[in-house]
Amino acid sequence: MASNTLANLQINLSRNQQLQEQLSSGKLITKASDSPGGAVIAMQHRADMATLDQYSRNADDGMGWLNMADTALNSASTQLNRARELVLSGLSSGSAGSTEAREAIALEVDNLRESMINLSNTTYLDRPIFGGSTPGAVAYDKNGVYQGDDGKINRSISGNATVRVDTSAESVFGPETGNVFSLLGQIATDLRTNPAGLQADLAGVDTAQKRVQAGLSGVGSRYNQVSEMQQTAQNRVLDLRAQLSDVEDIDLPKTITELALQQTAYQAALAATAKVIQPSLVDFLR
Repeated sequence: MASNTLANLQINLSRNQQLQEQLSSGKLITKASDSPGGAVIAMQHRADMATLDQYSRNADDGMGWLNMADTALNSASTQLNRARELVLSGLSSGSAGSTEAREAIALEVDNLRESMINLSNTTYLDRPIFGGSTPGAVAYDKNGVYQGDDGKINRSISGNATVRVDTSAESVFGPETGNVFSLLGQIATDLRTNPAGLQADLAGVDTAQKRVQAGLSGVGSRYNQVSEMQQTAQNRVLDLRAQLSDVEDIDLPKTITELALQQTAYQAALAATAKVIQPSLVDFLR
């Protein structure tokens, strides 16, 4: 009787200790033996959350690339609008315009060309966003010659979605043999020596502007895709955290109540046991 009573008291005390550990840690599962099935589910949820967090970080990086491209292309569009105004101004002056006036316009066009080359060399994390996968520091040299490659910078933003985050230089600045930099150079030359060629230059500026606008549209659509997938990943992480909490975390009011009841039951068991096994042979020999 004493052996069985002590064994039952030990079980009671062990349950009391378990509840105290749960209350102090706030977790139902602190080791796999607490709940093998729950531990497997918890590990799977954590693995899924880690994967989704990585997708979210990839999306952040991708949006950084696309933001820089959007800023650069908006500035390029503004520069081309100004170039168009200068071409129209040159056309208005025509061959009858003063050499000094056309030279002043040509100098501004030269400045626009230099500014455009600087925009084409916009970098993100020290990498040119229009240079493909080149390890070099620039996409175009000072003469407007392409220094990049045809590589693509991709970011995985979900289990089945990969988005290109760099921007093709040819698609926005034109092919190497007739890019926007050579166009601006030609405009400056025509302003100085061949005003009659400005009409064709005007058509070239309009074509270049359309390329830049198409590039902006593509960047915007990719940015929206990346942003939406990031939000989806973040929402999924929140769902998984709630599910993980259901598996691992204690119900605080319930655990406090159980601990109080367990302590009361243990005290009652001690009192009852003391009365039951108190008499011994010595008591009768007296």
